[in-house]
Amino acid sequence: MKTQKITCKVSTAGVARGDGVPADQLRRHLLQAIAVAPLLLGMPAEAEERDSEGETAQPFPLSDVRLLDGPFRKSQSLNALYLESLNCDRLLHNFRKNAGLAPKAPVYGGWEAEGLCPGHTLGHFLSACSMLWASTGREALRARIDYVVSELQACQEAAPGGLVCGFPDGDTQLRNCLAGRPVIGVPWYTLHKLMAGLRDAYLHRGNTQALAVLVRIGDWVDEAARPVDEPRFQKMLDLEHGGMAEVLADLHALTGEARYLRLAERFSHRALLTPLAEGRDTLDGLHANTQIPKVIGFARLHGLTGQAHYRQAARYFWRTVVEQRSFATGGHGDNEHFFPPAEFEKHLASASTMETCCTYNMLRLTQALFAAQPSAAYADYHERALFNGILASQDPDSGMFTYFQATRRTYPKLYCTHEHSFFCCTGTGMESHAKHGDSIYFHRREVLYVNQYIASDLHWADQGVHLRQTTTFPERGASRLTLRLERPTKLVLKLRHPGWCRQLSVRLNGRQLMASDKAGRYVELSRTWRNGDVLDIDLPMHVHLAPLPNAPQIAALMYGPLVLAARVAGPAMAPGADLVAWNVSYGKTFTEPLEILPLPLGGAGLDGAIRRDAGVLAFHLSGPGLGEGYELLPFHRIAHGYYNLYWRSPQ
Repeated sequence: MKTQKITCKVSTAGVARGDGVPADQLRRHLLQAIAVAPLLLGMPAEAEERDSEGETAQPFPLSDVRLLDGPFRKSQSLNALYLESLNCDRLLHNFRKNAGLAPKAPVYGGWEAEGLCPGHTLGHFLSACSMLWASTGREALRARIDYVVSELQACQEAAPGGLVCGFPDGDTQLRNCLAGRPVIGVPWYTLHKLMAGLRDAYLHRGNTQALAVLVRIGDWVDEAARPVDEPRFQKMLDLEHGGMAEVLADLHALTGEARYLRLAERFSHRALLTPLAEGRDTLDGLHANTQIPKVIGFARLHGLTGQAHYRQAARYFWRTVVEQRSFATGGHGDNEHFFPPAEFEKHLASASTMETCCTYNMLRLTQALFAAQPSAAYADYHERALFNGILASQDPDSGMFTYFQATRRTYPKLYCTHEHSFFCCTGTGMESHAKHGDSIYFHRREVLYVNQYIASDLHWADQGVHLRQTTTFPERGASRLTLRLERPTKLVLKLRHPGWCRQLSVRLNGRQLMASDKAGRYVELSRTWRNGDVLDIDLPMHVHLAPLPNAPQIAALMYGPLVLAARVAGPAMAPGADLVAWNVSYGKTFTEPLEILPLPLGGAGLDGAIRRDAGVLAFHLSGPGLGEGYELLPFHRIAHGYYNLYWRSPQ
């Protein structure tokens, strides 16, 4: 493939803060470079033909979207407080020690101290701070990003060979991987987190020093991997290696260096890529969060190379997981692994279902696939998983995160602790609640996609548009879009008509404009818009059933995109018992099956059995044999206590 370097220059000397370039302009340029890399790098004819099949779209930089009051802004604020409470020097402990420098503070607990993947949290932290800085402009976050990057550069200069990492034995475990020798932990997975953090510090913060450090790490990987033959390299990829393919592809897009793209393709695991590209589901028994980052890499590589097998693999994987392997919340798996779709009912009694990391990565894959080929199906899944998987994973009091979200009845959500639970879902939790604005809007030339109904301000500089979305969704199924324009502007607004909404209607400046009964599609409004135009969108919500895959007699209750959970009684919890470090071992103690509660609808069906309480987003389920019935709440609003998600519906 012929390539040409893009205009982003790499300075290996490093410039700490991208001085001389306005921060917003720099971030926008870099993010666009990633998004349109196929155009900048010379797209093959096959990819050009692909684009002619349909439109593409680009996300807006996080700095162009500001959240307004609502559940996602609250979540974002809680996350900012947590990130600002962490001690950077404790997160840097392993890196300084490995580089032969004296640590400035003791190491944190969890996997940071245990040796499974020491240093992984720092990468997540750097990504989260960078995205949250772009989303909010909080100065404390910018200072943390710049400090961590400068410390990493100091470690890199002190360590031999240009590799900076938190492993206690330096590059030994990475070289053991390459040589086919036994390894401790998951070295490539851990290194990927750091590389992704440096990439995000460059993309979202504009810290060019971060790119300089990242380039030297990429060079180390390239040199170390070069002598390894392909069979041994592919065998190495049986071990979890995170998103190495994706981050190396991004490094190629940012520098134009073809060797990083070749290396990214080497990190594409053929054992997964080949069957997926051929439309074969071989996921049973596989570790779920090992696979999803690989598939994100496939999607990324398709955008850069145009090779059809990458696209086919990524799309087939998404359809298979979302349509055949997911619970109503958008989560999937049990004890971190995919299970046969025919066994869903059996796994409802597990306390270790729906790993939060997996939902986080499925949303990243969904965003990439939407950008490549916009579809309301992607946006519908994003909404469902965002509310019921991600928003539901955060403790609204402490801001901490779940590892698993159990489908088991009479089991609570268990959250990590502030200083002793630095596990994988803690790291992805930091990132998830830093980037709630990343998929609300997309654009393509004069087309604007409104994908999510989340209170927010959008600044679309290229079109001279400020759009404010005011909504209390999901309290009420409605949203208002107010346009502030520098001049009358012809635009196409594409409003998502959610799959759960029977009929959507739109008013323009108070007058009825249109109504749609085409759920699961986009309503397209093309006109010359004027300053002060107001669109009111009505999205009536109703209660409906979400059957379990391959077990239609078992279903979750939903209201619009929200999974409704019933409050149920359970064993008394000691104070603080809901803030355990990790619930894998605890969850495994539950092996006995549970009877699935019946859903007595009676002759009036759902509408007769379930009523919404006045003025609040809460419901009451009543029916024959239920006594006082059950209180139903959106799953993301149940934080402390026991719940039930699935019911056996009448035949």
